[in-house]
Amino acid sequence: MMASINYWAVVPAAGVGKRMQADRPKQYLPLAGKTVLEQTLARLIQADVFSAIAVAISREDPYWPELACSNDEKIITAAGGKERADSVLSALKSLTEQASDDDWVLVHDAARPCLTSEDIHLLIETLKEDEVGGILALSSHDTLKNVDGLKITETIDRSVIWRALTPQMFRYGLLKQALEAAVGNSAVTDEASALEMQGLQPKIVEGRPDNIKITRPEDLSLAQFYMEHQV
Repeated sequence: MMASINYWAVVPAAGVGKRMQADRPKQYLPLAGKTVLEQTLARLIQADVFSAIAVAISREDPYWPELACSNDEKIITAAGGKERADSVLSALKSLTEQASDDDWVLVHDAARPCLTSEDIHLLIETLKEDEVGGILALSSHDTLKNVDGLKITETIDRSVIWRALTPQMFRYGLLKQALEAAVGNSAVTDEASALEMQGLQPKIVEGRPDNIKITRPEDLSLAQFYMEHQV
């Protein structure tokens, strides 16, 4: 009898969010009556598919212990690292005693609080039989330019360009191995890029355009608008 496959979520939340120019990391800014991070974790919990959610938090973080969700039975706290990949790897290691290599891990940005259960289930249903895994992404509707300084050097074929979103879904063992091999490599800006460095080709699953990442102050009001209008 085959062992059942479990699904785990990982949320790297050790960043400082300098572009927000706020008095605290962006994941702790207020959004619709809670913090951004609380809203994000609530969306993952609501999907009702994860055995646990590992959240990577900076060791000097004074805000996380104050949140009620830090004590949620579904949530495991891991030590955050210097870079995103370090935090994700730390969170994966916190699951070592529970997760098997064939289990699936969905890594999601702390600053994407508008994720829907619909997109989580779409990603899982599309990729659960895949050998590698893949990511939510959006095709590009804008005309794209290559630039040198502020001068345009060429127009890029947008039909082959996709914007990477999260969650990004990979087998536990494969993702852990890829991130361990990529430690210290600045080219690894998301989980898919670590898999790509191993010669693998993650799949694309088209997600919703309202799954925005909060990076600038104006994004907070846009996120609240989306959350109020999602069905």
